[in-house]
Amino acid sequence: MQPIPTEFDTPTYRDVLAQLDAAAEWLSLDRNIWGRLRLPQRALCVTMPIRMDNGDVCVYQGFRVQHDSSLGPTKGGVRYHLGVDLGEVAALAMNMTWKCALVGLPYGGAKGGIRCNPKEMSRGELQRLTRRYTAEILPLIGPDHDIPAPDVGTNEQVMAWMMDTYSQQRGYAVPGVVTGKPICIGGSLGREEATGRGVVYITIEVLKHLGIEAKGTTAVVQGIGNVGSVAARFLCSAGIKVTGISDSSCGVYNSHGLDITDVISYKRSRYTLEGYPGAEMITNEALLELECTILVPSALSGQITEDNAKRLRCRMIVEGANNPTTRGADEILRERGIFVVPDILANSGGVIVSYFEWVQDLQKYFWKEKEINERLHEVITTAFNKVLEFSTSENIDMRKASMANAIKRLADAHLVRGLYP
Repeated sequence: MQPIPTEFDTPTYRDVLAQLDAAAEWLSLDRNIWGRLRLPQRALCVTMPIRMDNGDVCVYQGFRVQHDSSLGPTKGGVRYHLGVDLGEVAALAMNMTWKCALVGLPYGGAKGGIRCNPKEMSRGELQRLTRRYTAEILPLIGPDHDIPAPDVGTNEQVMAWMMDTYSQQRGYAVPGVVTGKPICIGGSLGREEATGRGVVYITIEVLKHLGIEAKGTTAVVQGIGNVGSVAARFLCSAGIKVTGISDSSCGVYNSHGLDITDVISYKRSRYTLEGYPGAEMITNEALLELECTILVPSALSGQITEDNAKRLRCRMIVEGANNPTTRGADEILRERGIFVVPDILANSGGVIVSYFEWVQDLQKYFWKEKEINERLHEVITTAFNKVLEFSTSENIDMRKASMANAIKRLADAHLVRGLYP
């Protein structure tokens, strides 16, 4: 196989490629298709000069990567974070391709991002940055081409600005250009909670498989953003005791279980978990190593490494974040018998309900929240049980089984479509 191009060569990209290569080798995948899947189909780098509130002009760098469109238009989030680079965005776009193929959506994978710290920007600065970014990537996006969505550092308001900017260029409202929008402009009921809800649906299925009673089981959640906070709430609703949770600054731990509603309220009012009463303050690193049945990493990539994987004290890991586990750590976890549900399956609830939102926008017909949640449960649990059955029958881990199922669907599409020109 060709070496990784310098512009994409990052740890995250190498880890994603390693997962692809392992599954492709196991499948004896056609090497021509294998080579095509190792590189994105299209990558755009843009710069955006923005006038800040103090009058200065600051230039930001942004990216949009489309990995594969053999199954349909590409789909993927936009993240605002200081760690954003082309390699990370390309890796996440690849993961979106596997995710959509795995759960049977008619999408390819894409991802976008801007290297910035949204926490240090005013609402006006974020709006100007978002609109300029949307204008720069305008040639690539559209409801039939590439559909952005929220990710780390972005939310439904950012999606509303993107949708409005695109619509202004078209001369009419185009709600289907993005998902994760406010409901009043074509968003879907259940979308905001979809990723965290899907994580819990998967968790319950794993507990059934392992023969563990949910009630009284303990869980630790890294991250109290959209995914982590929602997952923690629904874990509690299922009778699971959440003993630890964290934000970017610290973690909180209580062996008797945390009042998650109170923790979330504290975080929203003070913008930090520091000083939360009734719990022990710990570091994010220590949080991952707490004894528990279920560990849900829902923060950034690369959190479970070769260094700390040997010290984890959980029975199972359900990856709410993208790429939270490095390749080396994965091998250690497998050797230790820790059951891992990979990100492309575990956190697919977001893109599943994004698909529902897109369909509703195109049809101009909207569904009830109960119907959306029932459909999400059906799609994600069906995908999980299919992967679990394949994993068991072939005696391979869940990550390789997930990748193999996704790649097989993509390979079939590439083979029947052929090569152009």
